[in-house]
Amino acid sequence: MGIPSEIKDFLANRRNALVIQSPFEDEKSLRTKQCTQESVRAGAKAASIACVASAVPTLVAVRTIPWAKANLNYTAQALIISAATIAAYFITADKAILECARRNTHYKPS
Repeated sequence: MGIPSEIKDFLANRRNALVIQSPFEDEKSLRTKQCTQESVRAGAKAASIACVASAVPTLVAVRTIPWAKANLNYTAQALIISAATIAAYFITADKAILECARRNTHYKPS
């Protein structure tokens, strides 16, 4: 139940036909792809560190602190860990994208 291949090809060709690229568009799109990859990589690193940094204290607290043992079920533990992980990913990726955009603003093709 997808788009038939003829229609998909037609739409792709029509989209490409309408775009007239300047000589610097290829460089610009390459820098954009590199910036995106860089930010995903930085976000993944930060997310993995935040996951461990939030999982260890959460799991230790649930096993040792009586209040946490009584009130934090498995869902709450997962939410605490995943919230820290997701926040770290998006904050770091956003910072990396903004830094790269700032760098590319001052970029002068040679």
